[in-house]
Amino acid sequence: MSERRELGIVYVTGGASGLGAAVVAAVEKAGGTAAVIDRVAPEDPAVAHALADLADSAEAAAAVAELVEVVGPPSAVVTAAGTDACGPLAEVDTEVWERVVRVNLFGTAAVVRACLPHLEAVRGTVVTVASTLGLRPAGDATAYCASKFGVVGFTRALAMELAGRVGVTLLVPGGMRTHFFDGRTEQYKPGPDAALNDPGDVAQAVLTALQMPIGCELRELVVATSTEPSWP
Repeated sequence: MSERRELGIVYVTGGASGLGAAVVAAVEKAGGTAAVIDRVAPEDPAVAHALADLADSAEAAAAVAELVEVVGPPSAVVTAAGTDACGPLAEVDTEVWERVVRVNLFGTAAVVRACLPHLEAVRGTVVTVASTLGLRPAGDATAYCASKFGVVGFTRALAMELAGRVGVTLLVPGGMRTHFFDGRTEQYKPGPDAALNDPGDVAQAVLTALQMPIGCELRELVVATSTEPSWP
């Protein structure tokens, strides 16, 4: 059996909270080095980070360049940053709606694009984070579904484009116990009995993808509770 890949330096977008923070913790625990791109700094000051608004592709690219100087080039990147705007299309402000797509889809593409020369040099790994709502729709979630359907298409096309040069994994998580649902009106929050995954458990799936031997890839992963309502 081939040996697992060493983690090296893993850039994590959205690494200051939620799934991103769980991935950072998992990478560090497994002996790798995590570096965060986020709008806010991670709680642990020892974790290298660059501040950026991923709605701005130029800021995203600049953050990658900054981390290359601070901590070194990435051997992998995990795009865990994400946002949402719930409500009927006609009631969600245009700028707010478009920001969801810019952060979730354009931000993902911008960071991956900036990391590609470094990843190709070491045959590294890209793990993008979509959602079960990137495979099936939900009402009052047009911005989120559009962005995550986009991440699915982007990642599948990227895997074809980079075959044999960079490993590409699409992560499709169901609902998780994070602050992602904070700030929503009650009708858009999970109910008190909702079954949600621990982001630490989902991060273990990411870790598995990052450690696959070169040439053997986990192309797509769906990680959800056994009662996930948005899957299948």
